[in-house]
Amino acid sequence: MTMTPADAQSVLEHAFAPWVKALDLTITDISPQGATLTMPITDDLARIGGIISGQALAAMADTSMVFAAMGFLGEPKPVATTNLDTVFLRPGTGDLIRCDAEIVRAGKALIFCRASMTAMPSDKLVATATATFFLPS
Repeated sequence: MTMTPADAQSVLEHAFAPWVKALDLTITDISPQGATLTMPITDDLARIGGIISGQALAAMADTSMVFAAMGFLGEPKPVATTNLDTVFLRPGTGDLIRCDAEIVRAGKALIFCRASMTAMPSDKLVATATATFFLPS
C-alpha cells in the first residue's frame, strides 16, 4: 500500500497531539524512501528576532521522520521514538522551514532515519536530525 500526501495529512489531523498540530505542518511528499513536510515561521513558533525556536525544529524533525517511517511501511502504524538527536546549524528565518526526512535503514523492529531542515526562501540548511524508531510487533 502507498500513502499519499493527503492520506498522511489526514493522519496528522486525526491522530497527533494538539501541540503537534499547532506547528501547522503540511505534508508535501511521502514515499517508501521518506517524507517532506513544511512548517510556516510564525510569531507563535519564533523567538526574539523572528528566529524559529529549536523546540519547534526538533518536533518538526521527529514528526517528519515518523511520516518517513509511515511512508516506508505504506500505512499509519504506531512507532515509538527511541532516540532523537538534533543539531542546530544556523538561525532559521524566512517564510517557512522545509524538512526532508529519509529512511536510512529499516529492520524488523527498528527504523533509522535522518532529516534536513532548510529555511525558505533562502534555501539555507538550519538543522539536521537523526532518529531511531521502535516498531511494536
